[in-house]
Amino acid sequence: MKAVIDETSEPASAAATARCGTGRSGFRFYPGYLDRERQERLVLAIRQVCAAAPLYTSRMPKSGRPMSVRMSNCGALGWLSDERGYRYEPVHPETGQPWPAIPEMLLAVWDEIARYPHPPEACLINFYEAAAKMGLHQDRDEQDFAAPVVSLSLGDSCLFRLGGTKRADPTRSLRLNSGDALVLGGAARLCFHGVDRIYPGTSTLLADGGRINLTMRRVSCADR
Repeated sequence: MKAVIDETSEPASAAATARCGTGRSGFRFYPGYLDRERQERLVLAIRQVCAAAPLYTSRMPKSGRPMSVRMSNCGALGWLSDERGYRYEPVHPETGQPWPAIPEMLLAVWDEIARYPHPPEACLINFYEAAAKMGLHQDRDEQDFAAPVVSLSLGDSCLFRLGGTKRADPTRSLRLNSGDALVLGGAARLCFHGVDRIYPGTSTLLADGGRINLTMRRVSCADR
């Protein structure tokens, strides 16, 4: 396993905070976590998921304004956003079909770095084209925040921004490259975060460019 910058670990905490964090326990960064071969196999698995559950354009609550990031999901539940708000649903919003299962490769990643005994129920697939971005937000549509959010980057690099648990808290920026992994857990679970920009042409992993971000989540309480 690649080196990890772990704000839970006392010896690594100063370096982690200086590079990308807020000093909150539970934020972990695994640069180069997936080697090229694993990245290629994961891209193939995600293409199979998207063949059954095509990428779609989500809309902002209330306004209905389209997001710049296209999305899909795999797992028992999928995260959705539209005029009705943010929520998890068991079926694709356009096909009406259940989401495909989470690929075994992703479940193995969860087992390796989540540090949580129960499996994820959802994996959100975000596809960023060159001009796409994601504003600062919290992942708080789940019932229990004890489980972490595990994030993987594939394709072009991006500028990721991480703040605190309040929107006005100071933020730090971090460049995420293809194969990098992040974990938001513990006190960092509800930190605001977002993607300010994509760096086109920084990876050859995806034939047509762009970035795929995979975020695995546990939605319901573990005792249910």
